[in-house]
Amino acid sequence: MSKDDDLAIVAHGLTKRFGDLTAVDHVDLSVPKASVYGFLGPNGSGKSTTIRMLCGLMTPTEGDIEVLGLEIPAQAEALRRRIGYMTQKFSLFDDLTVRENLEFLAAVQDIPKAKARVRIDELVQRYHFEDRQKQLAGTMSGGQKQRLALAGAVIHSPELLFLDEPTSAVDPESRRDFWEKLFELADGGTTILVSTHYMDEAERCHRLAILDRGALVADGTPAELTEALAGRTLAVHSKQPRRTQRAIIAAPGVISAAQVGNTLRVLTEAGGDAITRVREGLAQAGLDATVEPAEANLEDVFVAATRKHDAATQEAAA
Repeated sequence: MSKDDDLAIVAHGLTKRFGDLTAVDHVDLSVPKASVYGFLGPNGSGKSTTIRMLCGLMTPTEGDIEVLGLEIPAQAEALRRRIGYMTQKFSLFDDLTVRENLEFLAAVQDIPKAKARVRIDELVQRYHFEDRQKQLAGTMSGGQKQRLALAGAVIHSPELLFLDEPTSAVDPESRRDFWEKLFELADGGTTILVSTHYMDEAERCHRLAILDRGALVADGTPAELTEALAGRTLAVHSKQPRRTQRAIIAAPGVISAAQVGNTLRVLTEAGGDAITRVREGLAQAGLDATVEPAEANLEDVFVAATRKHDAATQEAAA
């Protein structure tokens, strides 16, 4: 595999099968250094399996992986001390204090005691645990546990940090604060790969991959992905949104129509005049509604990419 000094991760044809089940299906990835790269997809889409293969924790069935210039899984042991890994379950010891958890993790990483003491002091201050160093981890809130787990994952100053749905068990404010910490790390040169099923988090990433049933169905910056849907998204305002939704779905070229209050967010196929098609469908149903262009968002991107993948899969099976 060719090396690229600007990339932290390069994968070609990454595949993992469990018997007859293909969990990850020939995925190609290029993750730039010092960036926040997101994996967006529902449960079962292959995000966690992909991360485990990239970490060297799981051997791929097919494909090539290079992480920080190392061939994986052959050089997984050399990679281990250069990466951090955090899951949604937060790998903490509930019966140890905040500081004891960090001391244990520093020992696991073979950090000398004097250096570990300085590093722990730094993390305690950065992650706001000055007055909680003696508090048992098991008594903390979800957001506090999340911050402590992140501090533990970066205690050895890894070059690359893997985060597997780390915000699924915390409140919105804690999620926002957590993302501020991720950008601080990226600004300091750390590459971050984070999986999520939250659209608002996906929008924060520098670059984003969308996975659907193991396949990579979209890859690009959030701006690139939404701009690709220009002219295909509409907002329809109606006093009878349910009837209007049924009429719109029946119109040719309409992929989806999701209700948000009394407004319908409509995604159409590429090509043709989307507004005219929808207006004609509403007129034929005798419904009065206002139809106007709307800017695409990542939810539209996700729907368009997964529906396209559905169609391709059905066509291949036919």
